[in-house]
Amino acid sequence: MIRERIKALQELIRERGIDQYVIPSDDYHSSEYVHEYFKCREYMSGFTGSAGTLIVGKDSAGLWTDGRYFLQAEEQLKGSGIVLYRSGEKGVPTIKEYLTDALADGGVLGFDGRVITKSFVDRLFASLNERKRGASDSVTLHYDEDLVDKVWKDRPALAAEPAYELDVCYTGESRADKLARVRAELAKREADCLILTSLDDIAWLLNIRGGDVAYNPVVRSYLLLEKAGGILYMDLKACPPELTASLKNDNIVIKEYHAIYDDVQALDDGVVVQWDEQVVNYALIQKLNPGCTVVPYENPTLLFKACKNQIEVENMRKAHIKDGVALCKFLCWLDKAVPEGNVTELSAAEKLEAFRCEQENYRGQSFEPIIGYGAHGAIIHYSATEESSVTLKPEGFVLMDTGGQYLEGTTDVTRTVALGELTDEQKKHFTAVLKGNLNLASAVFMEGTTGLNLDFLARKALWEMGLDYRHGTGHGVGYFLNVHEGPNAFRLKAATGRETKTPFVEGMITSDEPGVYFDGQYGIRLENLIVCCKDRMTEYGQLLRHEYLTMAPFDLRAVEPSMLTEEEKAALNAYHKKIYDTISPMLNEEEQEWLAQATKAV
Repeated sequence: MIRERIKALQELIRERGIDQYVIPSDDYHSSEYVHEYFKCREYMSGFTGSAGTLIVGKDSAGLWTDGRYFLQAEEQLKGSGIVLYRSGEKGVPTIKEYLTDALADGGVLGFDGRVITKSFVDRLFASLNERKRGASDSVTLHYDEDLVDKVWKDRPALAAEPAYELDVCYTGESRADKLARVRAELAKREADCLILTSLDDIAWLLNIRGGDVAYNPVVRSYLLLEKAGGILYMDLKACPPELTASLKNDNIVIKEYHAIYDDVQALDDGVVVQWDEQVVNYALIQKLNPGCTVVPYENPTLLFKACKNQIEVENMRKAHIKDGVALCKFLCWLDKAVPEGNVTELSAAEKLEAFRCEQENYRGQSFEPIIGYGAHGAIIHYSATEESSVTLKPEGFVLMDTGGQYLEGTTDVTRTVALGELTDEQKKHFTAVLKGNLNLASAVFMEGTTGLNLDFLARKALWEMGLDYRHGTGHGVGYFLNVHEGPNAFRLKAATGRETKTPFVEGMITSDEPGVYFDGQYGIRLENLIVCCKDRMTEYGQLLRHEYLTMAPFDLRAVEPSMLTEEEKAALNAYHKKIYDTISPMLNEEEQEWLAQATKAV
């Protein structure tokens, strides 16, 4: 079936004289998770991972993905004729390098311009210029046609779930105040208007939420914000009258979703427009009135959104207590259910979801649950299916990476649990990962420090064993928004984006998730969310630290205490005591006994 789809697409690109056609994993808004309508790369390749790019030539097809998905992609691409390119591996060309070589002088590059960013096109042309000495001038872009749509006959409709307003008791700041802050930033940049296309930025700024993207409570929309008013472009039937009226009170009017393409073309000459080239789509840029001036700054909402206010932080603590209750109930249940049999990866995920659903203001999962038993735990972003789901046995490890959305915030937690006796080597690996998690969370650091400076703390114990992991150590997390949110992050290596350049600031919430993976055997990852707080002021400047938000015990049965320093033991014991004191009153007697054992001092 995949071969047939690729063949049909190749016929179309030959008809149009296209040499290479790029199909990313994006929607019109550079979202990480996308609605079913936008899963073109998945439909054309059969690869279901959340990150990847498919490039189809007249007689070739290749898929690029990162280290999280190598094993999954290798399995899912079997028999498709699509070549797997393992991004970052030695000798593997990047997408830019591949296209630079594949596009001869006069070549034609095709893509749907609504799902490709200007920054991608600019980087490609820079590569062409560098390697072909100006040959990029002769490369033609065919960007105004979605060819996959012509192959995908039963494509789902665009999402249009009802939007709603999030009360200020949750957001901690009114829409009017947020708009004033953003407009003040535009004034500093001498911009007349801001075009926002990223869905979480729009949702944050306008204090609205929706259900147009799985796991992310956002509204499919664009926003044109001007000095005194603004236009929100969305599906009209998804905006209830009370929200329309509330937005109108802040001089925000509603127009049909696709109307922004005509409106940017109709802007007056001389208007200064700001947008973020990292996220705005190429087709929208091409529609802009050429008489306008563009100031390509990052969205001013980016840092505002990342720095949670006091009400948001306190609400996030409440969300994690609720999540902790669900997790402790689940872990207690798991210990008893696995030896009895019939617990599978899928049924375990369903059981945890049932416990979360019991919590007040729960609004669903924050991402697709990752529950991998044994060898599946070594697949970093494994997602169980009816075909792949296996039964959990009372032996080895199960890795469980899950999260929830609450009106009080977003959670993301990974626990690796021992289901039976472990080898000494397994305990050493688990403890090394635990040391990394504890040491990163315990660090006190000077204001101005970035995640690039701190990442080694999570890897040090593994490095000393000659081990490492192929993913970042942490990502920013939204407030009842996207579970992955920039610009704060822990990364080992500098990247082209902002995540390695942004210093930590009070109120930023970031994941702390070191791991280690052994193909075909098992994986270990331990993840908590942490919030950046002020420590003390010194003659050298302001010191910062992190505090744990997540409220779920680490599995002490997998810990080798002799590997922990006294400081690490103290940190672990203090964390577990806090969990017991906070969570145990909300558990039944059996669950309390389980938690007392799970949090006993080391």
